Amino acid sequence: VAPSIVEAIIDKANHGVFGYVGGYYEDYYRIVQDWFKKRHSVDINKEWIVMGDTVGATLNRIIRTFTKPNEKIIIQTPVYPPFHSSIKKNGRAIIYNPLKFDGKKYVMDYENLEEKIDADTKLMILCSPHNPVGRVWTKKELLRLSQICIKYNIILVSDEIHSDIIYRNSKHTMIHKISDKIRERSIICTSPHKSFNIAGLQISNTIIPNETIRKRYKRSLEDEGIIKPNIFGLIALMAAYENGEKWLDDLIVYLENNIDFIEEFINTNIPSIRFVRPEGTFLVWLDLNNLNLTEVQLQQLVFDKAKIVLNLGHSYGHEGKGFVRLNFACPRPILEEGLSKFKNAILDNLNN
Repeated sequence: VAPSIVEAIIDKANHGVFGYVGGYYEDYYRIVQDWFKKRHSVDINKEWIVMGDTVGATLNRIIRTFTKPNEKIIIQTPVYPPFHSSIKKNGRAIIYNPLKFDGKKYVMDYENLEEKIDADTKLMILCSPHNPVGRVWTKKELLRLSQICIKYNIILVSDEIHSDIIYRNSKHTMIHKISDKIRERSIICTSPHKSFNIAGLQISNTIIPNETIRKRYKRSLEDEGIIKPNIFGLIALMAAYENGEKWLDDLIVYLENNIDFIEEFINTNIPSIRFVRPEGTFLVWLDLNNLNLTEVQLQQLVFDKAKIVLNLGHSYGHEGKGFVRLNFACPRPILEEGLSKFKNAILDNLNN
């Protein structure tokens, strides 16, 4: 964690008063506005910003607020498992709009999307940047997606929690920058949780430009009794955004060097695995389908033989079968040790 965050939390702990958040609000709004202006070159009006708990809780709340039971919500698989579970647990139906692999990277299938939309389709949850495939969607891709949502009167919810970790030759575009029309139909979910490793402190920013949509969402927060944030989460967010940028920039350089290491290691030692270089996030999506393993065999390979922890792809949707997700936000020696164990387990499996 960035030293500025640790120092701010220690200072608050030493202060010794942990009551409800009071006088921090004006600083919070200013700091969030400054961060997105500096980091993403966007102007965000103060009134658009809604302070909240986690992005996961926010997605569930959005689903309950803007859809009714059995109405349909679009997701693009393979995608972060809570996207699936949030829709199902709230009694809504899922429209699967699988991503396509064009030989170099994953892309959106707009034709498939339009074919599946009907009158009961009310919401789309976009992962931007995408977890687990690592895509940073281009402005052109987002424009076409936005046009479809506008055409069919769909609210576009953009989960942009990984948007602060973007690599060279890629640029993140916040969805509300695409056009005035999509800005009025979008909800942007952001948080320092991923980029600054503070997920346990449960703090997020939900950006809702449309006043009517924003009022409905804030009413849902109030109905749940969520009025004030965790004091330490708020302190950490402010310290991260105000004093953590240099630390984050250094982290991104380190992470990108980790990607280079993974790519070289796999190409040299395990060429049967397909590696697709991520454009953002600290996650890499590895295709092991050439090994011809069942899901049970893949699980045994990862956990029992290699004795490492990777996320198995089937939980990300049907398209994730035979894949694993690797989190490379760790020191290089740990990454090297894990990959070596993975390689040895795969080679042992191939030889037997």
